[in-house]
Amino acid sequence: MILPAEKDLRAVLARFAQARIEHDVRPTGRTSRALEDSTYTLCVMTGARTAEQALLAADALLEQYGASCVSVSREDETLAA
Repeated sequence: MILPAEKDLRAVLARFAQARIEHDVRPTGRTSRALEDSTYTLCVMTGARTAEQALLAADALLEQYGASCVSVSREDETLAA
């Protein structure tokens, strides 16, 4: 699986969250399609089959991105010293 860029993953998560909220508050055909589209995109980006699996995978990816950021930051501090 090709890992998505962090900013792209965060954008899709935001779109998914917005679509889910709108659909839960006022379900229409438009909100249903928006939720389906964002769920599909999130699943494709994370290699998951369900929204729940995709959200878990996205959380794990974001954790990896955070760990990488901390690691790079520590390496920069070491090189600067």
